[in-house]
Amino acid sequence: MTRGHDRTMKVTYQFCCIAPLQHHGLGQSAGSKAKSCRVVRRVTVPPVSGDKAHFRSRARRGSLRANHPRRSRRLRPLCRLCPGLSKVFVLQTPYYLIDKTRLLPNLEKIAYLRDASGAKCLLALKCFAAWSVFDFMSDYMDGSTSSSLYEVRLGHEKFPGETHAYSVAYADHEIDQVLECSDKIIFNSIGQLTKFNAVSAGHIRGLRVNPGVSTSEFDLADPARPFSRLGEHDPAAIAGIADQISGLMFHNNCENDSFARFDEMLTLIEDRFGETLHKMDWISLGGGIHFTGEGYPLDQLAARLKGFAATYGVQVYLEPGEAAITGAATLEVTVLDTMHNGKNLAIVDSSVEAHMLDLLIYRESAKMTPDAGDHEWMICGKSCLAGDIFGEFRFPAPLQAGDRLSFQDAAGYTIVKKNWFNGVKMPGIAIRELDGTIRLVRDFGYDDFAAALS
Repeated sequence: MTRGHDRTMKVTYQFCCIAPLQHHGLGQSAGSKAKSCRVVRRVTVPPVSGDKAHFRSRARRGSLRANHPRRSRRLRPLCRLCPGLSKVFVLQTPYYLIDKTRLLPNLEKIAYLRDASGAKCLLALKCFAAWSVFDFMSDYMDGSTSSSLYEVRLGHEKFPGETHAYSVAYADHEIDQVLECSDKIIFNSIGQLTKFNAVSAGHIRGLRVNPGVSTSEFDLADPARPFSRLGEHDPAAIAGIADQISGLMFHNNCENDSFARFDEMLTLIEDRFGETLHKMDWISLGGGIHFTGEGYPLDQLAARLKGFAATYGVQVYLEPGEAAITGAATLEVTVLDTMHNGKNLAIVDSSVEAHMLDLLIYRESAKMTPDAGDHEWMICGKSCLAGDIFGEFRFPAPLQAGDRLSFQDAAGYTIVKKNWFNGVKMPGIAIRELDGTIRLVRDFGYDDFAAALS
């Protein structure tokens, strides 16, 4: 190798003819099969000085593994459950794998709804903010919306299109930069609108409204819970400041896959706040509408949104988060150890509390496919938390150290919530392109851990 030159290594996977490729986090859609399949991945390694330095680099330390050209080794199976799969090069787990082929169907439904309804769709960064796919997503969406200064800045810098700013409360030292990075600013209360009235004059402004109803099944996430701080609720008070704003934001759908329920709540909003709606130029109906789900009546939703916009003469915005990324990513992990204590236990190189926090908060199990076989195992995280449990799943054979597992649906409210609890290594972020190639876009190490502390 020439010193200082860019190096590209061929990365080759060989699949057995019967293995579902998705099981390995390497292939196509679930259940697809490869016959005598040979897939070549290309990964560019940054230049380093000398062969020794090269093989002491990240590739050797564990983020990426490669065979030394002068030290040929016998390949070992990547997955014992599918011994036909051997590796030359495998990303070090844990890592989140964002799959554009899974992301694309959601984005195409968003684009269809935009065209059919006239509504604009903004990605909710509070749900998903892996900006390495923003350019791809922006071809199907109109921009981004945020919940903090850093999110609005990220949207402004990384996501083409409109940038909406919202926060439960803006601090004095934040407001100038929020305004600088946003096309519209949405205040949570009349008090904040009044406080920042002078500095935001001339900016497109809106107010969050709490209609008093929602679809949330969890009190923790219910914006309409008793004594909620999320938005103004008094129609008369809102009407009193209507001349200071040009738009309203309602966010009361939460994991709502029912068009009938959406229609019912929108009608309630019209009945209660119709007088002010007629005075606005734009209305955001927030996120939480699972219109990209299987069987959702997109045409009915499009017609309802189009009719709403025509009735009040407004531009409608939606703020999809999970609707944009559901099913688009996995968390790839490796079994480190197995035990038996009344049940079969497998400990993986990841942690629920650190890497899939919402499962712990809402007492839910992770998803794994396929989840079938004669052998039931409890999959456990490696942190010291006794309840660090991903769930119980079935497998065709007993698990052993070294087996690779994929937790499904790991994009929404997951990557944005990862943390350094117990100093457990934070998962890297990898992307599978539409042509099947995989690239690691971010890895985290000790320096990142130490930098997050003091």
